Amino acid sequence: MYAVIETGGKQYRVQEGDVIFVEKIDTEEGQTVDLSKVLLISNDGEVKVGKPYVDGAKVEAKVLEHGKGRKVIVFKYKPKKNYKKKQGHRQPYTKLQIEKIVG
Repeated sequence: MYAVIETGGKQYRVQEGDVIFVEKIDTEEGQTVDLSKVLLISNDGEVKVGKPYVDGAKVEAKVLEHGKGRKVIVFKYKPKKNYKKKQGHRQPYTKLQIEKIVG
């Protein structure tokens, strides 16, 4: 059994027991999160596709940790104009473990 969920503007294909990294969710570590934006559920060859979401379906996940991704360097440069700008960015994430797919 697997599901396709939407969170943080991205879509993820998940199964029970999977560990995924998603955009930061404001929830304490160790708490359970219900992800209700389920786009598709497949169970033993039977597929339910939502319009846009499947009614009554949700995915329960446990928050394992919060963190920051690796640093991405943004460098802007204009030749002959004495302009250069260097910035770094670390995107925050939440690590989730999928516990149960209800649908």
